[in-house]
Amino acid sequence: MNWINITDLTELDRIKSESFKHNVLLFKHSTSCSISLTALNRLERNWKDEDSEKLSPFYLDLLNHRHVSNAIAEIYGIEHQSPQVLVIKDGKCIYTETHYGISYEDLMAL
Repeated sequence: MNWINITDLTELDRIKSESFKHNVLLFKHSTSCSISLTALNRLERNWKDEDSEKLSPFYLDLLNHRHVSNAIAEIYGIEHQSPQVLVIKDGKCIYTETHYGISYEDLMAL
């Protein structure tokens, strides 16, 4: 799985722009949380190369870039959680899930 790392606020414009071409998957990960690591591993284990044609995968390290997570929460009107996935389509959040609710199958069904 080839994550696109989010490290600063300017990349949120890229996510929005990309979401008009095809859906964007945003994975907010806490590197110190075992639940977050489990959710990340389950997603990566199931991911196939061709899935990137359906969802552009973006990854945010919450511990190093909390200000970016706060901006995401404000822009999309979604309460911050960790771990958390958001799917962005046409500049809007169309799906969000947290913790053990994060499911590869659900993401692929969108």
